[in-house]
Amino acid sequence: MILEAVMLKVRPGMEEEYEEAFRHASEIIASMKGYISHELQRCIEVKGKYLLMVKWETLEDHTVGFRQSNEYQGWKKLLHRFYDPFPTVEHFENIRL
Repeated sequence: MILEAVMLKVRPGMEEEYEEAFRHASEIIASMKGYISHELQRCIEVKGKYLLMVKWETLEDHTVGFRQSNEYQGWKKLLHRFYDPFPTVEHFENIRL
């Protein structure tokens, strides 16, 4: 399992519109091969800051299967206009302790 983690900064005043758009975008990502789950967290201290966490079966399910899909174009259309600056996506793997 791979965790995609993204710190998002939404343009001021667009938070409610973003959250509504994300509800629609959630249907897109949830339909993808290798998708396990996702959650969007709103920062308490900083208005307009969010943390997106998506669990994928493999790294390629995200970087190839999703990012190179037609569905990703719909995701971009719904969400990318809200971000300033554009976010950096990072991937993590669990360490067995």
